[in-house]
Amino acid sequence: MKLVSVIVLAFFLSGCGWVYQVGSGSSSEYDFSEAQAEVVPFEFTNQNGENYGSEQLEGKYWLANMIFTYCPTVCPTMTPNMQRLQATMQEEGVEMSFISFTVDPERDTAEQLLSYGTNVGADLNSWQFLTGYTQDEIAAFARDSFKSVVQETDGDDIVHSTSFFLVDPNGQVIRRYDGLQTNQDSIVEDLLETVQ
Repeated sequence: MKLVSVIVLAFFLSGCGWVYQVGSGSSSEYDFSEAQAEVVPFEFTNQNGENYGSEQLEGKYWLANMIFTYCPTVCPTMTPNMQRLQATMQEEGVEMSFISFTVDPERDTAEQLLSYGTNVGADLNSWQFLTGYTQDEIAAFARDSFKSVVQETDGDDIVHSTSFFLVDPNGQVIRRYDGLQTNQDSIVEDLLETVQ
C-alpha cells in the first residue's frame, strides 16, 4: 500500500509530466501534419480585454501554447522559452504571432494575463495571452485543435500540453516543438525554414 501511495504522490507532483512530449530535436520529429489538426475557429479575450481570435490570425503563421499564471511546474520554463523564440524571430525579421491560451480561465483574468505577460518580457504587440472561456471550453478546444489534453487535478496543478504548436496561414497545425527544450537551436532552424 505504501508503494501505491508513493506512485500516486509522484504522479501528482509531476503535474503535467505524463503528457510531456520531448522531441529528439530532428526536424522530421517536429512534423505534426500527419495528425491533420486544424484549429477550430475561435474568438476569446486577450490581455487587454479585447476580442481576439481566428480573424486576427488569418493568413499568418503563429506559435501557440497552453499555460496558466499560477502554474507551479512547467510554465516557468515554457514561457521564457517562448519569449526567447519571439525575440529571436524578431531579430531574424520573421513576422509571426505568438498565442498563449490559459488553462485556468477562472483565475487568469485579462488583468492577470497582462501583468504576467509584461513580467516575462513578452512583446504584447505580437504575443497575445488569451482567456474568456470556461474550463470545459478550453479542454474541448485543446483536444479538437491541438490533439492535446487539459485536465484539472486535485491539487494546484492543471495537466496540459508542454508543446509549442506552429499553425500555418490556413489554420493547420503543422509543427509541434518541445516547449521545455532549453537549447532552441534546432527549433529556431526549423521555424526559419518553415515560416520564411
